[in-house]
Amino acid sequence: MTPLASLSRRELLQRVGCGMGSLGLATLLGDQLAGTANAAVSPMVPKAAHFPTQAKHVIHIFCNGGPSQVDTFDPKPALEKYAGKTLPIENLKTERKTGAAFPSPYKFKKYGESGIEVSELFSNVAESIDDICVVRSMYADVPNHEPSLMLMNCGDARQPRPSMGSWVTYGLGTENQNLPGFIAMCPNGYPITESANWRSAFLPGVFQGTYIDTKHEDIEQLIENIRNKQLPLDRQRAQLDLVQELNRKHMSDRGLDPQLESRIHSFELAYRMQIEAAEAFDVSLEPKHIHEMYGKGVHARQLMIARRLVERGVRFVQLWHGAGQPWDNHDDLEKNHRNLANQLDKPLGALLKDLKQRGMLDETLIVWGGEFGRTPVVEMPTPGANAGKINGRDHNHWGFSMWLAGGGVKGGHVHGATDEFGFKAVEDRVHVHDMQATILKLLGFDHERLTYRYAGRDFRLTDVHGTAVDGIIA
Repeated sequence: MTPLASLSRRELLQRVGCGMGSLGLATLLGDQLAGTANAAVSPMVPKAAHFPTQAKHVIHIFCNGGPSQVDTFDPKPALEKYAGKTLPIENLKTERKTGAAFPSPYKFKKYGESGIEVSELFSNVAESIDDICVVRSMYADVPNHEPSLMLMNCGDARQPRPSMGSWVTYGLGTENQNLPGFIAMCPNGYPITESANWRSAFLPGVFQGTYIDTKHEDIEQLIENIRNKQLPLDRQRAQLDLVQELNRKHMSDRGLDPQLESRIHSFELAYRMQIEAAEAFDVSLEPKHIHEMYGKGVHARQLMIARRLVERGVRFVQLWHGAGQPWDNHDDLEKNHRNLANQLDKPLGALLKDLKQRGMLDETLIVWGGEFGRTPVVEMPTPGANAGKINGRDHNHWGFSMWLAGGGVKGGHVHGATDEFGFKAVEDRVHVHDMQATILKLLGFDHERLTYRYAGRDFRLTDVHGTAVDGIIA
C-alpha cells in the first residue's frame, strides 16, 4: 500500500471514490451489515430455524394450578349418569383420596363451523374455535405441582434444565435487540418453583426469561430504573462503553466465561431498553376500542402487553395467571373456576381476534394450559390438605386438555380423547414431551437437533423423549 504522505492526486480520488461508494452501499445494506456485526457480540440476533415455518413468536398462557378439563374443553355427559355415585371404573391413583363422580356444573355449547364443544367458562375464547386446535389427550408423569411445572416448562421434572422459552430464544434469537427475547409476566409475585420456570440453566444466561410483575400499572414500577433521570443517553453511553471495555479486557484475560458474557450483554440490553421498553409496555397508548375489546383488569393489561411485545419482535412471552397456583381448586371448584375464567376469558378471546385482524395470528403461536388437569370425581376430606367441603377436584396427570392457535396449527380441530369420564387419555395420547416437540416443529425445529453441549453430552428440551404430533399441524 502506498504511504499516505506520498499519495498522488489520482490515487487520492480513487480511494475517496471507493470510500463514498462503500458508504452508500452500507446505507442500503444497513440492517444486514448490522446483523453481521452484531452476531459477533450478541447471541440474540435473529437466526434461521432448521426449516421455514409460519410461526415466529410464542405467547404461552399458563393457568398455573391445573384447570379442570371436564369443566373447560372436554365435556363428559356420562358423569351426569353417575353423579354422586361410584364410577364403573376404579378411580386412578392421584395425589389425594377421591370419591364419587362429580359432573361439571357448567354448560357446554357447540361453536363455530367446526362445532367443537366448549364450556360457558370460555365462551369468548370459543368464538375463535375455528382457529384453535384442542388437544384433549395430554398426559404427564406425576400429580404434583412442582415436578409437573418443571416438566411442562423445562422438559425435566427433577433436574435443573433450561426452560422452553430459553430454548426457543437460543435457537431463534429475537427480532428486537432493544427488548428481551423472552419475557415472563406474573401478577402479584411468583408461581410455584418461582424463577426456575423461566431459567436458562446451563444455557448462557442471556437466554433466561425476564420477569415482570404486572400488578403494577405505572411504567416506573412495572420496570424498575427504566428511565435515568440524572444522565442523558449520550452520557450513559460513554459510561457504558468504558465499563464494557473493562469487561471485555477482563474476559480476554480469562477466556470464555458464559456468566461474564451474559453480564456484558445484560448491560447493553438495559441501556437499549430505555429507548423502547417504556413505549412497548405502555397500554395507555392503545385506542379506546382496543381497551373496550380486552376489558379491564390485570389479564386484559397482560394480554395487551403480550400483543404489543410480539408486534415489536419479542420471541417468547409467557403469561401466568397469578402468584402460587390459583387454578388449584381442591374446594369450591364451581365458584373458583368461574371467578378465574371471568378474569381471563374476555381478554384472551380479544387477543385471538386482535391478532387475526392485524394479520399476526399466522405468525404467532398461542398455547393455553396448565401443568396438569383435575379428576372427574370429588376429592375427599383430608385434614390439613383441604377444607373438607367435598366440592373440588384433585390433581390429574392421567388426562387433561391444552389448546393451540395460530402459527401453523390446524384450526377447528380436536386431537385425541380421554375415556368417557375424562380421567385418562386413551386416544392419540400426547405426552408433555410430545407437545414440546410439536411446538418446536411449529417454530421450524427438529427437536432432536436443537441441542446444547454440556457436561459431555448434547442436551435438548425433550431430553431423550418426544415425537412431534403432525395431527396438530395444518
